[in-house]
Amino acid sequence: MRIHDKCLPCVVNQVIKVANITGVDKKEELLREVFTYLSKMDFEVTTPEIIGEIFGMIKRHTNNQDPYKETRNYYNALFLKLLPEFERKIDQAENSFQLAIRYAIFGNIIDFNPIHNTLLEDIFDCFEKMEKFELVIDDSKKLTEDILNAKTLLYLGDNCGEICMDKIFLKKIKELNPNVKLLFGVRGKSVINDSIAEDAFAVGIDEYAEVIDNGDGSIGTVLNRTSPEFKEVYRKADVVISKGQANYECLSEENKNIYFLLMTKCDVIASDIDVEENKMVCMKNKI
Repeated sequence: MRIHDKCLPCVVNQVIKVANITGVDKKEELLREVFTYLSKMDFEVTTPEIIGEIFGMIKRHTNNQDPYKETRNYYNALFLKLLPEFERKIDQAENSFQLAIRYAIFGNIIDFNPIHNTLLEDIFDCFEKMEKFELVIDDSKKLTEDILNAKTLLYLGDNCGEICMDKIFLKKIKELNPNVKLLFGVRGKSVINDSIAEDAFAVGIDEYAEVIDNGDGSIGTVLNRTSPEFKEVYRKADVVISKGQANYECLSEENKNIYFLLMTKCDVIASDIDVEENKMVCMKNKI
């Protein structure tokens, strides 16, 4: 999914907000570098790739290779403490696998990216009201069938905090098909609040899946920028579960057995999927 012109104001706004958060001393120099890059960028590339490039500039200007480290650690630890209660509700449900899918999707609202700027109290409020949210696209039955028949499944994670809900879903996948090999894909370098290998190990993803980083610092999964090892894992996977909007932007045109699990948090993605904003989606790739 190539960048949309509606994404450009968001990209610029994100640069300004992240620059403020991370304490860039000479903001004007950063902005000049960003605008020079944007003036020459390829409009056929994806927004996640562009944001990854720009975040690299922010790292250089702050002399900090992981500006969101403390934020990621805090929210991973916070939601890890909530997991026992979430697991209790899931295990008591009539269809625990279906509810685990909903928790995994709903976890996608945990986004402290400055563009979405989700407040913690709003997140807790949404979890309390989760039963009111329905899947506007529900391919969960197809997903269940594909998991039962899969030998290898690649699960592409998204944000900090959110990966705690991914852990619950991975556990249920393993219960459904104990023989499936699970791999959990993370970013290869820190970028905004996206999860890296350090986060996955911190919340215990490795209890159920092998953690593999993609070798790249873009948000999402920009396949042509990923490592040869990751490309091979992706190629061999029978099923790919793709979490979040950035992964959708990167992979929506792939000819692969992919299931997109996300909340539609912006008009561009909602329109591309043909649903309203702030909706839950479990959608099998149409291509």
